[in-house]
Amino acid sequence: MTETKSTCPYCGVGCGVIIESQAGQITGVRGDPDHPANFGRLCTKGSTLHLTAAAPLTRHTRLLQPMQRARRGEAPQAIGWDSALDTAAATFARIIGQHGPDAVGFYVSGQLLTEDYYAFNKLAKGLVGTNNIDTNSRLCMSSAVAGYKKTLGADAPPCSYEDIDRAGCIFIAGSNTAWAHPILFRRIEEARARRPGMKIVVCDPRPTDTAGIADLVLPLQPGTDVLLFNGLLHLMLWEGWTRPDWIARHTTGFEALKASVRDCTPDVVAQVCGLDKDDLLTAARWFATGGSDDIARPGGTLSLYCQGLNQSSSGTDKNAALINLHLATAQIGGAGAGPFSLTGQPNAMGGREVGGLANLLSAHRDLGNPQHRAEVAALWGVPSVPEKPGKTAVEMFQAAADGEIKALWIACTNPAQSMPDQATVRRALQRAEFVVVQEAFAGTATCAYADLLLPATTWGEKDGTVTNSERRISRVRPAVPAPGQARHDWSIAVGFARRLELLLPGEQGKNYLFPYSTPEALWEEHRASTAGRDLDITGLSYALLEQSPRQWPFPAGATEGRTRLYEDGVFPTEDGKARFAPVTYRPVAEPRDARYPFALTTGRLRDQWHGMSRTGLLGRLFGHVPEPVVQLHPQDVARRQLRDGDLVHVTSRRGSILVPLQASTEVASGQAFMAMHWGGEVLGGSSSTGHPLAGVNALTTSASCPVSRQPELKHAAVKVLKAELPWSLLAMAWLPDDDAPQVREQLRALMPLFPFATCVPFGRDRTGLLFRAAAHEVPPPQVLAHVEAALQLDGPQVLRYVDARSGQRRVARLARVGADLHLTGILLGGDTRAEAWIRTLLQDGLPAQAYGRLLLAPGAKAPVALASRGRQVCTCFDVREPAIQSVLAGCRGGDDQRLAALQAELKCGTNCGSCIPELRRMVQSTPVLREAA
Repeated sequence: MTETKSTCPYCGVGCGVIIESQAGQITGVRGDPDHPANFGRLCTKGSTLHLTAAAPLTRHTRLLQPMQRARRGEAPQAIGWDSALDTAAATFARIIGQHGPDAVGFYVSGQLLTEDYYAFNKLAKGLVGTNNIDTNSRLCMSSAVAGYKKTLGADAPPCSYEDIDRAGCIFIAGSNTAWAHPILFRRIEEARARRPGMKIVVCDPRPTDTAGIADLVLPLQPGTDVLLFNGLLHLMLWEGWTRPDWIARHTTGFEALKASVRDCTPDVVAQVCGLDKDDLLTAARWFATGGSDDIARPGGTLSLYCQGLNQSSSGTDKNAALINLHLATAQIGGAGAGPFSLTGQPNAMGGREVGGLANLLSAHRDLGNPQHRAEVAALWGVPSVPEKPGKTAVEMFQAAADGEIKALWIACTNPAQSMPDQATVRRALQRAEFVVVQEAFAGTATCAYADLLLPATTWGEKDGTVTNSERRISRVRPAVPAPGQARHDWSIAVGFARRLELLLPGEQGKNYLFPYSTPEALWEEHRASTAGRDLDITGLSYALLEQSPRQWPFPAGATEGRTRLYEDGVFPTEDGKARFAPVTYRPVAEPRDARYPFALTTGRLRDQWHGMSRTGLLGRLFGHVPEPVVQLHPQDVARRQLRDGDLVHVTSRRGSILVPLQASTEVASGQAFMAMHWGGEVLGGSSSTGHPLAGVNALTTSASCPVSRQPELKHAAVKVLKAELPWSLLAMAWLPDDDAPQVREQLRALMPLFPFATCVPFGRDRTGLLFRAAAHEVPPPQVLAHVEAALQLDGPQVLRYVDARSGQRRVARLARVGADLHLTGILLGGDTRAEAWIRTLLQDGLPAQAYGRLLLAPGAKAPVALASRGRQVCTCFDVREPAIQSVLAGCRGGDDQRLAALQAELKCGTNCGSCIPELRRMVQSTPVLREAA
């Protein structure tokens, strides 16, 4: 067995991993105990990475050779790499020649490595001559970038993870850290355990698992963050909790800010934000004093924030308003203090470093600065860098939908799932003359629109660097060779650029801009571009990074990177002073009204990642949240005479989807929540006009922040109405591991034949697929026959009942295991109420011989007593809610003692720890067993 140190490809925490491999196959993964981001810990997603690289999944889900479509809508055909890159170069050259360089656009990803990013940035801006290159980081971190630059002068998070261990107050805003950055949340839990006096404040419209650890929760109304932060500053000024001496020495613009918050009184803030005035005062005091309640001897306040602030039409203002609080109280530059944006993707930071956004240039240079453009042009050896701002993500797809952009190159991202306003995005992909998709996984929604598909390497195969949230650069190392004909992303970009360079006017035969043969060569040019900049890494090398991850800045002559920035109170602005930003509250772009009365919020699930092209391959990661739902408060459900599980239309001004309803106290009345992951790959169907449904982002708005251009993915006004689809279908079966990926593709192809359909995996040590659908009437028999055949419910070991006249159809597949018969597949058509018990029989592997033909009986009541194992809480050890409740019923002592007893008995929460917040909540809600008299 070979062990290779690398980095996790999921969130921006940047955890180190050790990959185990044998004979060219990844066989295991564990946390790297020497990596300072995680010290050996991994969350549920990271700890199952090796399972996503299993041979059956690679064979059937990976894009393994270049493919080309002769015509849109046809199946792609395999071609060679030379033919693929020649075709791409010739087509781009023709379009550029006919329409100019701005007729093409590149949409790349925060999951690319820094070297990949650098190659694409130079390709677009240095060779093609367009700034039309943007990234899905625009949907993630651009407001944080703009907020830092507006106030501190540079896009440089000033803090480190070790500040969590030293903070007196942690202020979490717009982040469900427990689910979005689980390993960082483990560190917060440990810090609280060591220092129980540390204060934690959580600002979030929903009572998330993160809020469960808080001393104070501020459940503000969606989109009101700016008013909240201005109101806290108003209180700090009133109470004398600011630091006038520090403000005078190190900042400018405070008087204008004071004037702007004068009217943000506690009464106004409480009314608009929906908060208690006493809670506002407490939050202001803890923030200003670092939880010490003593302004003369303050502790440190560390704010952690993410998409709740960023994905907003006021995203830059929200970030700036929070940073204002740090500057006003001198809570920056010291241990445990500062504004700390949590990066969403593994290398969004690296992309920002190389200028991989439409408004940036290499090494944090600004496109609008002539000197910066000249510096980059000199570095690249080109006459100039184009000064015209490029199209940002939303603008790029709108331009393609309008016919302005003719060719799109999409790398390592899935805009047909993740972009807002999917109707416009899909129109863009359909209208563009030429769409190239450079991707590792063949089943993403965007692949269906590609004229040319280029197979890329992915985790475990890639070679380069990434930068995490705390400015720490880590090596990404390959553990196994690339499968099939997959190539590294940087290599694909370089191969295309070399061909294109020969075809563009005035560049024939030069072929000098892209001499790179290794990722290190690209990185060294990037390193050279940082000399004298805020992120100077001229003292770093691959050799040093081989020894350990390092933080920037790391200039020539340095022996270590800098743990925190601005300790001397000097900022990267013209006068060395930070700038207060007098921002004012603006409501959400799309407020609720009588027609659209619910505020829809989107967010993450604990065990899934983005569009689920990787995590969605594993049934075990669907154990915690098994299927798509939209959540409403129970009072809203009752008022609309709906019931849990009802199928509902969720409709915004841009589109409509069908999804099951779930009543939940985790959303407030008037609000709705749906996970961002549920795209058309798993949730679909067909509209009344025959158009395929597009998942949750059919609903979200492309309205964006005017500064950062980040769309308001966190809020959309929607209505929720019951769907009248009287005929329903549930089909689920265990399948051979090697068959399941192909079967899933077959079922996905059937989804548009129903008004509503969903297809998700299930299972832990074996593979199962669940297909659910609903329709106005009984579908044609051949459609149901296709479902049965796909799930292998048409063999000899099958019981069958069909009543075509009433639309009832039931099929049960049985298999003998030892002395017992087990249910291995089921289809219920028409009356699906038996799901209440028959799903347990199948998923829990219970003996079925006592049921016989009763498996085909209608109705919700089990013919034989059957106890469900219940909802999964702990993914690592498959621990279910009833088992936890049973153990807690016999536990004595305080909360910590009962949690420890629970973990000792069932092992839940003892591996990755992702379920600990939920376990704590269950402990707190379970009455303590009284001692005997």
